[in-house]
Amino acid sequence: MPHINLYYKDENPSPLTLVWRRFNERLLSMTALYFLLAMILVVIFSPLLAPYSTSMQFAEAVSLPPSWTEQGNIQFLMGTDDLGRDMLSRLLIGGIYSLGLPILMVAGSSIIGMVVGAVIGVDRTIKYQSLSRVFDTLLSIPSFLMALIIIAILGTGLINVALAITLSLIPQFIFVTRNAVHQEWQKDYVTASRLNGCSKPYLLYRVILPNITPILVMQLTVSLSVAIMDIAALSFLGLGIQSPTPEWGSMLARSLDEVYLSPWSMVLPGLTLFLTIMSINIVGDSLRRALSERVNS
Repeated sequence: MPHINLYYKDENPSPLTLVWRRFNERLLSMTALYFLLAMILVVIFSPLLAPYSTSMQFAEAVSLPPSWTEQGNIQFLMGTDDLGRDMLSRLLIGGIYSLGLPILMVAGSSIIGMVVGAVIGVDRTIKYQSLSRVFDTLLSIPSFLMALIIIAILGTGLINVALAITLSLIPQFIFVTRNAVHQEWQKDYVTASRLNGCSKPYLLYRVILPNITPILVMQLTVSLSVAIMDIAALSFLGLGIQSPTPEWGSMLARSLDEVYLSPWSMVLPGLTLFLTIMSINIVGDSLRRALSERVNS
């Protein structure tokens, strides 16, 4: 006999549940999320998934088309480049530098930028306001140009590129966090909490942070897209990660001379880069909408 509940129970889902329900309503958002999660998993396990070494050359399979074409070989699913290196292996390992490294750079720059921006947004003393003006000046310089300046000083290489892009993103997080915190600090609900004796750390973490989360989420996704494009552009120009490291931007640059003979060597890394950045932007925008709807509801 089925159990019958005679009493009405009011359902009060958690904030995270509400955000997930609103996010889950959009098919495009879920598709982009699954694609992005799949890309991250591929990056994590790419050393195990790559069938060959990225530097291994096959003299008998130079500029071999992908396996789904008539001239292709199932041994090389996505073909080979002009040196006979497996494209699938290079794309998989290249994701470590083109997606995994930008995630780490954005994580580092966001932690530093949000902490400094929150302190500047709350403390209105001359010392912190002078520091704020310095970061505003740095913000007037585009992140890619700032990264170029830092690389010109430090030189090329993996570590220098990662440091340059991380430093160039910090002023953006400081600016966005400072403005968001300062705007919320003037509102009545924060003033009431201050009059109740709440400390500044409590106000920032428990009172202000939940209301500025959509802004920070949007900045995180934008910064991740910028970091991916910057590292690819620097490598494309020969100033970033150097060959033979398989980074998607450097793979695009190398395929320019072979675009008519082996177009797949340019299409595959370019398409991977495009789909990755698009999925990040879709997920970020959908998450920002879901968070904003929860805050305004």
